[in-house]
Amino acid sequence: MSYALITPAGEEPVTLAEAKAFLRLDGSDEDALLADLITTARDYLEMVTGLSLVTQEWRLYRDDWPASGMISLAHGPVQSVETVTVYDNDGTASAPSLTEARLDGRARPARFYLPDLAGRRAGLNGIEVDFTAGFGSAADAPDVAKQAILRHVAHMFAFRGVVAADQQPAGAPDGYDRLIAPLKAWRL
Repeated sequence: MSYALITPAGEEPVTLAEAKAFLRLDGSDEDALLADLITTARDYLEMVTGLSLVTQEWRLYRDDWPASGMISLAHGPVQSVETVTVYDNDGTASAPSLTEARLDGRARPARFYLPDLAGRRAGLNGIEVDFTAGFGSAADAPDVAKQAILRHVAHMFAFRGVVAADQQPAGAPDGYDRLIAPLKAWRL
């Protein structure tokens, strides 16, 4: 099972203006660096939480479908499942009906039920599930996530002379883990 990002986020949950205000920067000399740091901070936050903060399109590749008919989808919250494609051994694609499908997109991880494929084996990456994930627009992203991004950007900006932009994030600010704890999916 693996995931591929099909359509990345079209906007960042934190704007350049918000980051500049947080850092108390007036000029535009560092705008390109700040934009890169915002993206890096969002990517890192999404990686450690398993969330998609703004709308993105993903594809899940599977070898088989569980006998229960239920699969988990990471990168939630999942807004919708657009298509499921199954490839047979000679590469012929088919699209099973989604009329009986059910989605619990807010669960952590999201759950997608498709009884038509229960127990089906398709071979190496023979099943593709295309879905849309994220909270919506940048305005819909959780405030705690925006605050975590701003603090992480400030941390990386402070070390910009020591750690190159392409080597970020080299670390996270103190208290970052406590700040993002409500966003993480905890397992026992």
